[in-house]
Amino acid sequence: MPTPEQQALLRQLPQIEELLHHEALAGLTTLYPRTVVADQSREVLDSLRSDILSSTLSSVNLNDIVTRVLKRFVALERPSLCHVVNASGVIVHTNLGRSVLAPSAIEAVNDVIKGYSTLEYSTQTMQRGSRHDHYEKLVCNITGAQAAIAVNNNAAAVMMVLREFCEGREAIISRGELVEIGGSFRVPDIMQLSGAHMVEVGTTNKTHIFDYQRALSQNTGLLVKVHPSNFRMTGFTEEVQLKELRELADTFLQQTGGTHSAPLVYEDLGSGALVDISACGIKETTVSECLQQGADLVSFSCDKLLGGPQAGIIVGNKELIDRLKKNPLARALRLDKMTIAALEATLRLYLDENDARALIPTLHMLSEPLADIDQQAQELCTYLKNSLNSSWVNVSVEDEISRAGGGALPMCDIPTKVVAIEFLQGSALKCDRFLNQNSTPPIIARLKNEHLLFDVRTLLGMVDFECISQALRNYFEQLNGRK
Repeated sequence: MPTPEQQALLRQLPQIEELLHHEALAGLTTLYPRTVVADQSREVLDSLRSDILSSTLSSVNLNDIVTRVLKRFVALERPSLCHVVNASGVIVHTNLGRSVLAPSAIEAVNDVIKGYSTLEYSTQTMQRGSRHDHYEKLVCNITGAQAAIAVNNNAAAVMMVLREFCEGREAIISRGELVEIGGSFRVPDIMQLSGAHMVEVGTTNKTHIFDYQRALSQNTGLLVKVHPSNFRMTGFTEEVQLKELRELADTFLQQTGGTHSAPLVYEDLGSGALVDISACGIKETTVSECLQQGADLVSFSCDKLLGGPQAGIIVGNKELIDRLKKNPLARALRLDKMTIAALEATLRLYLDENDARALIPTLHMLSEPLADIDQQAQELCTYLKNSLNSSWVNVSVEDEISRAGGGALPMCDIPTKVVAIEFLQGSALKCDRFLNQNSTPPIIARLKNEHLLFDVRTLLGMVDFECISQALRNYFEQLNGRK
């Protein structure tokens, strides 16, 4: 039951009709349907009732209520999905859209959205074509695979493989690879959803080939390896390599005299490295290496280390990929024309590894020399010193660490340089909130020891420098305007 004080506050809340006739809101009904204005007003009042009942609101003011309603309509006019400046130093930032597309990929998307496209039409045969044709040959040339199919993301790819080849059958997997990645995606859950019977072998830290061998049966459909994604185990550990699983599957076939099919060897590679990125300090297995080690099927993400749009690619044996293309899930999870355009353009850059490293932003950020990063940081530092009042801030360049992000290379510390802002007026915390909520575009920086840090490794040149400078000026001008 509400207390007497809460009851008194609840009675002070205006009726919907009273709000709609308020001078400041009456004009809204000429811009929006009356029902929309009423709904927004009702939601504000409901929120206020909750605040009163939870004792977080101690007074009711009609003008404040009207202001809340007006702010909702201001928010309605602003797109919630928008460009941001990433100064966090996290290169494949999941919350910020993961990989930045290469310029050629952006141009390809812009081209296909202008009107009609050749999504499922061949100008050569003048007949219906396949949307797989736009990327499949490129994937095969780059990875050495016989065939490929792309779907919405790698989680979808994993689901398709398990459903097609292991529904009602056993999928053997190491306990050390039963991972959970971002968004609460858990391997055991996807196994259950696919209809596969998961067979766990080994222990969390150590799994041997004999663990798989003991679990192998005539009902085994897949020998599964899962990329550890966003964690690594170190110390007293051991894992089974793909090559060993390949040998085990082949031996099983020989021992049964071919009367039973061999289980397929499948790796969920996750991060999707197509080229050697050991310059980052960590050896990451590439898709090509997985196939060379004997995997029948490999799936991986396109918007992580590959540096493309959100998608998941499955590569491997042509007969197996053809089965996946006929699976009903292939249509349910297929890519749209914009994603295919961006994917094709990104993959085309991989035909020359030098082009890929230079022109795909993710690869460029991962491998950019520290000397170049330092030069950019010095330029941003000078730029901010010239544009900001010295009584507001102290600006300096400091050593820091960038991260690959996106569940990739979790143990990789990437040396970087940041421009650090020490606040002589205001505060780093309040400025950070201002840059997020009041800047266009929003700017995502890092807070550390009451300093605001701008990591230049993830900035996109002078355009971002100017955005940061203007946003900081706006913060201090607003701050001084209130004094």
